[in-house]
Amino acid sequence: MFLVKLISSGSPFEAKMGYSRAVVKGDWCFVSGTTGYGADGVMPEGVADQARNAFATIQKALTEGGFAMSDVVRVQYTLSDAALFDDLLPALAEAFAEIRPAATMVIADLIRPEMLIEIEVTALKG
Repeated sequence: MFLVKLISSGSPFEAKMGYSRAVVKGDWCFVSGTTGYGADGVMPEGVADQARNAFATIQKALTEGGFAMSDVVRVQYTLSDAALFDDLLPALAEAFAEIRPAATMVIADLIRPEMLIEIEVTALKG
């Protein structure tokens, strides 16, 4: 039987919306969609910097759960505008060029106009 560990980043969205930043169950870690707010609560203007902030939050959650970025097997990107894709690419390569998880990218509105990217990952140990 696997215990479930809930991980919080301390974001006010988690309590207001009733979710965890990440959930660990056994060898799996599921990290919720993460936008680009920095630890200081500030959202950068550029999509690449937003992605870098999101990856930092994701990495922190993974580490707290006993995982590493290299354990990521699946990633979903939600991009607010397809025109941002080329600007986003350097940040994606920095995070996953060597890891190369299975990936999906969708274009959709996000809940706040300043949000340009949301990133969700699944990690597996072993």
